[in-house]
Amino acid sequence: MTLTEMLFDLNIRVTAEATALLEQLADELLRWNRSRNLTAITARAEVMEKHLVDSLTLLPFARQAERLLDVGSGAGFPALPLKIACPELDVVAVDAVGKKIDFQRHVTRALKLEGFTALHGRVEILQEQSGYRAGFDLVTARALCGLTELLRLTEPFLAPGGRLVAMKGPEGCQEYAALYAPLQREGWTLALHKLCLPVSKAERCLIELRR
Repeated sequence: MTLTEMLFDLNIRVTAEATALLEQLADELLRWNRSRNLTAITARAEVMEKHLVDSLTLLPFARQAERLLDVGSGAGFPALPLKIACPELDVVAVDAVGKKIDFQRHVTRALKLEGFTALHGRVEILQEQSGYRAGFDLVTARALCGLTELLRLTEPFLAPGGRLVAMKGPEGCQEYAALYAPLQREGWTLALHKLCLPVSKAERCLIELRR
C-alpha cells in the first residue's frame, strides 16, 4: 500500500504537498539510519506505516491545537509528521538522545519547517522554564513510560483545558482500565481510542487525558 492508501484506510486526509514532504522525511530517516542507528525499523514500507501513519493517527488532536509538546520524541515521531500535516502548528520536541535531536534539526532545515523546535535534554529541566510551563494545549508521548509517570512528567506543561495523548500498544488498554477510576477521582477526564494499523494490523491505543 502507498502512504496515501494507508492514510485513506484510517480516514486520514493530508494535502499532496504534505504527502510529498512525508515521503521525503522517510527517505531522510532511512539515509541517516544507515550510519546513525536512529530506529530499528529499516524497511521503507514499515517506516511509512509504523512511523508516519502511526504518528498521523494523532492528527485529529493536532488539528484542534495551537501548540504541541512531544515528550521523548526520538527521531521525531509523532512530532515531525504532525508538523508536516499541520504547518500552522507550533511544535516543541524534546529528547535526551543527541543524535535523534540532530536528525530532527536536519529535517527541519531540509524540509524548511518553520515553528518547529527540537531540544536536547530531559523534559524535567523544562518544567520551570518560562514559555514552557502551562504553555501547551496538546502534549504527546509515544510508548515512553507508564501513564502515572507520564502524568508526573507532563502535567506541568498543560495549559488550562489542554490535553495529553499517550500513544501505546495493546497493553495500553489494560493500563487505561486499571487507572481510569483513580485518575477520575484526581480530576482527569479520560477517553480511550483504539485502532489497528492498515498493513500489519498492529493494535494501537491512544489514551486521551484532560484536566
